[in-house]
Amino acid sequence: MQTVRSLRVTILVSLLLVAAVLIVGIQSLRPKPTEAHIEGPAERTLLNAAQARDLQFRVTPGAGVDLARVSVAVDGRPVAMRQESRHLVVRPGALRDGGHVLVVTVAKSGPFGKAASTRRTFSVDSAPPAMTLPDLMQAASLRGSFPVTGTVTGATSVTVNGTAATVTGDSFTATLANPPVFVRVEARDKAGNVQRRDVPVSVRHPGMRAVHLTALGWTSHKLRDPILALAKQGRIDTIELDIKDEDGLIGYASALPQARTIHSATGYYDARKVLDELHGLHIRVVGRIVAFRDPKLGQWAWKNGHRDWVIQTSDGKAYGGKYGAMSFTNPFNADVRRYNVELATEAAKLGFDDILYDYVRRPDGKLSGFHFAGATGTPEQAIVGFVKESRESVRAAGAFLGASVYGIAATRPTEIAQDIPQIAQYADFIAPMVYPSHWGPGEYNVPNPNKNPYAIVKRSLADFGRITKGTDSQIMPWLQDFSLGVTYGPAQVAAQIRAAHENGMDSFLLWNAQARYHGAALAPKKK
Repeated sequence: MQTVRSLRVTILVSLLLVAAVLIVGIQSLRPKPTEAHIEGPAERTLLNAAQARDLQFRVTPGAGVDLARVSVAVDGRPVAMRQESRHLVVRPGALRDGGHVLVVTVAKSGPFGKAASTRRTFSVDSAPPAMTLPDLMQAASLRGSFPVTGTVTGATSVTVNGTAATVTGDSFTATLANPPVFVRVEARDKAGNVQRRDVPVSVRHPGMRAVHLTALGWTSHKLRDPILALAKQGRIDTIELDIKDEDGLIGYASALPQARTIHSATGYYDARKVLDELHGLHIRVVGRIVAFRDPKLGQWAWKNGHRDWVIQTSDGKAYGGKYGAMSFTNPFNADVRRYNVELATEAAKLGFDDILYDYVRRPDGKLSGFHFAGATGTPEQAIVGFVKESRESVRAAGAFLGASVYGIAATRPTEIAQDIPQIAQYADFIAPMVYPSHWGPGEYNVPNPNKNPYAIVKRSLADFGRITKGTDSQIMPWLQDFSLGVTYGPAQVAAQIRAAHENGMDSFLLWNAQARYHGAALAPKKK
């Protein structure tokens, strides 16, 4: 009996062993599920607008898995794939803000196969921070700190011209060393979305009642003292002092390497000492820079193989004209422009209140008679570009930027390459040279402009006011205080000042090459 029972147990154990072997064998024949590998943003990544737009995943199935068995869906929606070798490139396309799920599925193979899936979750936030800023910012002065404030929602950080702002709630504040031309505010959120705004900064010029004085003239007591007397009497409040004159000579000992190379710095006056003296008398100082008429630079450049620095005639010779050989430098040339901008910036840092460019133009004459090496665009565009390049560095150094222009430029901009409405976009003030003696008979329907200073100045300045309307630039004309064909005295000078005033222009500069002015034409300023 015991033997039969033992036999039965043995048979049962054997059957169980056989069944186990069969099960293991069958399982070994069934394909193993294979999960795909996903390359791309990590699990639970937060994507910003740019990242979502460029989102891409790279899917690599397991070894031996046919790519045809792989499918991909985002939020349950199948998406297109592109095969690259043994990989699939997946671009989900447009995605709404919020959470998303990417699922890669490897279908089963054969009756015993089993599907496998791999998931990757991520979310999208494409909305940049909301920002509230004024359309225009105002500053009281060019020199001194400039606070910038505003409101922003949803930002984790804010910068103002690259300076980190302090963010408290929905408000931010930053303080810049001085007022720039533009304030750029950048607000960034947690996802990395960025909101940017550029806001222009307006600094109103305080105005001027100025007279011209050369660098060499400053060294003469006979010329300097009468001008200082006018200032002490309240008849003027500003002196325009030459920085670089028509000969290309710099009045003070400039430290610019180019000035040292061409020996253009004369050292006629000590700029720092002069500025301290005049500012101590509450006199503002405008530094005049004769820009492109520069025989000192032109002659050096031509002789040293830099002929593209010089305006040439149509046959490739150095232009001279009535100004003298190699007298006009090329406004298209980057080195010429850089020299003038660096000089303007240096002078502003020294303490000049304004930088006023003169000869910021091409020579007068038919354009066909000139060759501008390396020219791109028109001469008018070159001049506007130069003023634009100058403004940011001059402003950063604490000075206003002005441009002296011909009176005819209001109606004939291409004659000397001065597009007034465009220049006004970048110059803080424009100084039209509306000298009555320089107008031809019949201009503005004035038969003899030189004998009618009031009429010609009033009518010509009205045009400048009209074409610069809507800009932040002010008109501060050059007026004639010299005799040329007609004797000018206090009455003629006063008539021009009155004509400017009636155009809403109370600032002016008087020109007299000998620096001798009719003080009787200048009423003392009321205190």
